[in-house]
Amino acid sequence: MPASPTDEQLIKRWQDEPAPVLPLLHAFNERDGHISREGLEAISAGLRIPLANLHGSVTFYHHISGEPESRDRPRVCMGPICRLNGSEQLLHDLEGAEPMACAGRCDDPIPVLQADRALVGLSGDKLQQAPSPLPPLNPGGLEECCLASVREPDRATCSGYMRTGGYAALAKAREMEPEEILQVLEDSGLAGRGGAGFPTATKWRAVRDAQGGPKTLVCNADEGEPGCFKDRVLLDHDPHAILEGMAIAGLATGAARGFIYLRYEYPQTLAILERALEEAKEHLDGFEFCVRRGAGAYICGEETSLLNSLEGEHPFPRNRPPFPVTHGFEQTPTVVNNVETLASVAPILARGAEWYAGLGLGEHRGTKLISLSGDVLRPGNYEVPMGFPLKTLLFDWAGVPEGRKVQAVTMAGLSGGFLGAADLDVTLDEACLRAKGSFLGAGGIMVFDDRRDMFEIARQSMEFFASEACGKCFPCRIGTERLTERLSEPSGALAPEAWTEEVRAIGYTMIELSACGLGKSAPLITESLLRLFPEEVSAKLEAR
Repeated sequence: MPASPTDEQLIKRWQDEPAPVLPLLHAFNERDGHISREGLEAISAGLRIPLANLHGSVTFYHHISGEPESRDRPRVCMGPICRLNGSEQLLHDLEGAEPMACAGRCDDPIPVLQADRALVGLSGDKLQQAPSPLPPLNPGGLEECCLASVREPDRATCSGYMRTGGYAALAKAREMEPEEILQVLEDSGLAGRGGAGFPTATKWRAVRDAQGGPKTLVCNADEGEPGCFKDRVLLDHDPHAILEGMAIAGLATGAARGFIYLRYEYPQTLAILERALEEAKEHLDGFEFCVRRGAGAYICGEETSLLNSLEGEHPFPRNRPPFPVTHGFEQTPTVVNNVETLASVAPILARGAEWYAGLGLGEHRGTKLISLSGDVLRPGNYEVPMGFPLKTLLFDWAGVPEGRKVQAVTMAGLSGGFLGAADLDVTLDEACLRAKGSFLGAGGIMVFDDRRDMFEIARQSMEFFASEACGKCFPCRIGTERLTERLSEPSGALAPEAWTEEVRAIGYTMIELSACGLGKSAPLITESLLRLFPEEVSAKLEAR
C-alpha cells in the first residue's frame, strides 16, 4: 500500500490550483478521516489563510468535521420522503450512524453516505450502490429538450454524446458572433431553471459587457433543496451537455475559466464529471473547467454563498448590489447558472429559438424538469411544457395509490410551502403558482396523501430550515428556531389564538427582513399549514 501523502505534498498539489481551499480540505479529510487542528494549521500556513477563517468553514459544513473518524460513519438521509420510507428506523439500526439532510435521492430512497460511497436501500442489509434512475419515457409523448437524448446508450461518454449530436452546437457557436448567440437565447425565452427565473441572455450579456476580468463561469450543481433531484440525472447521464453549455456561455461572455460546484452528497457524480472533462479536452480547447466539490451546506445553493465557498470564505450570502455579473468569483464578472439551464443551451442553439419557445403551452416558453416524489406510483424526473397542468402530472402521469386522496403537495422542494387538495387545479408556471401563494422554483414536488400528518411534515420541514440557516441575519436565524419550537411543542403555555398570532408574526418578520431566500421562503411552510389545515392545527393545540 502506498504511503499516505504528507501535509506538504497535499498543499503543494493544490496551492496553485484555482479555488484550492475546498479540495485541500477534502484531501486532508480523506487522508485522516477528519480535519485535525494540526491539519488546519498546515493549510492555514500553506495557503496564507487566517486559521479562524478555516475553522469557521470546517465547523459550518456538514461533511467535514474536526472529530476523529467522522468521515467513516454512516450518514442517513432524513429528508421528508426518506422519513416516509423508514429512514428513522434505518438510522437506529446502523451502528454509529448520523442523520443528514435530504441527499437528493427521493426517487430511490434511502441514501446512506459512508466515506465516498453513496448507498441506497430501505434496510441495513439491503444497502447497495446504484446508478441514478433514468427518467421514464415522457408519458404524454411530448417533445423534450433536456431529457430528449438522456436515455440513449452511452450518452454519458464523449463518443456516445457525439453519436447523438453532441458538440455540434458548440461548433456552430464558434462560427457565430457573441451577440448572435445571445440573441438566440433571448428569442428562445430561456430563463434560469434553478429557481430565480432570471433571463439567461440578460445575465450573459451583463457579464460580456462588464469591465474587468478574467471572466468566470460557474455551474451551480449544489442541488440541496429537499425533493429536488433533477440535476443529478443530467450530471450522471448527460454530463457533456453541461460542459457544452458552459463552453457556449464562454464564447458568448468572453469567459475562459469555469467551475462546476457539485454537492457533496453525489460522490459517484464527481467521478463521472471528472471523466467527462478528461474526454472532452479537444472540444473544450481554450477553456479551463474544473469540478469543486461542496462539503454539505444548503445555503451554498444561493449563488453568492456558493461563490464565497469557492473562494474558501465562510459561505454567508453576500449583500447585493454589487451582483455577481460584475463582482462574482474573486470580484470578477461571473455567470452563475443552474445545471438544467446550461443543459438547455446546446439544444436551443442547435434547433433554434422558435423551436424551444414553442415547447411551452400558451404564452409560456420552453420546458421545466419536475422532480416528483412521495405518495405517487411512479416517482421520478419529468420534463413538462411550461404551463402544464399539475393534475395531469400527478394523476395521469405519476399516478396516486388506489383508494388514497392527495391532501397536499409541496412546491419548489420545500421552499414554496404547501398546496392543498383544493389548489391542485393549477398550471406549472410562476404566475399561476404565485397567485396561490407559492412558486415553482427549482421544480421539486413532494406528494402527501391522506395518511400523512401534515403538522408533523411542517415540523420536519422547519427543522430542516433551522438546521440549514447560515446564521448571518437574526430574523432567519432566530425565526426558524422559534417556528421549529412552536411546531415541536404546540401544547405549550400559549393559548391557541396567541400561538397562531405569534407564528404568523414570526413569519411576517422573516419574510420582510431576512437577507436571502431561505428566511423569506421558510415561513411559507407555516403560513400554508395554518391556511390549509386549520382543523389539524386546532387539534394539536387543544391536545394538552
